Amino acid sequence: MTLSRSDLDDTDRALLSLLQQDGRLSNAKLAEQLSLSETPCWRRLKRLEGDGFIQGYQAVLDRQRLGYGVLAFVHVGFGSHTGEAPLRFEEAVQAIPEVLSCHNLTGESDYLLQVVATDLESYGIFIRDVLRQLPGVSSIRSSLSLREVKASSSLPLARKGQALVGNGR
Repeated sequence: MTLSRSDLDDTDRALLSLLQQDGRLSNAKLAEQLSLSETPCWRRLKRLEGDGFIQGYQAVLDRQRLGYGVLAFVHVGFGSHTGEAPLRFEEAVQAIPEVLSCHNLTGESDYLLQVVATDLESYGIFIRDVLRQLPGVSSIRSSLSLREVKASSSLPLARKGQALVGNGR
């Protein structure tokens, strides 16, 4: 049986929260912090992984220390939304490492990309030689990040029965 969000108990939520803070926590440390023995903790972890609540583990890297001084938000527009172009665009974007995220949008733009580059010159070359060459692209509008105020991939995990902020309940 696959769990849904409403099936998660407070211990599941606490386990997920701990892993969001530190994905390298050992099962022994997780069990200790959750006041569980190791076997039930391991079973919960495997169940949450198997049910897709945990999709993987990765290190959070410092983009600036790695030489990526430019962070851009790129609005991409399409001339036509018919045919294979949107699907081919989405497939192509998957293979471009400089694109950190891609979202299909409502509104003025069709897609919003989050892109990194080492500097403005390399970003300009990326726009010219990579993005403008993708299927269906008719317009590109960039906004450059001046300063990163908050960056997180951690999701809010309310306790069972508590409302998440802004969910209208």
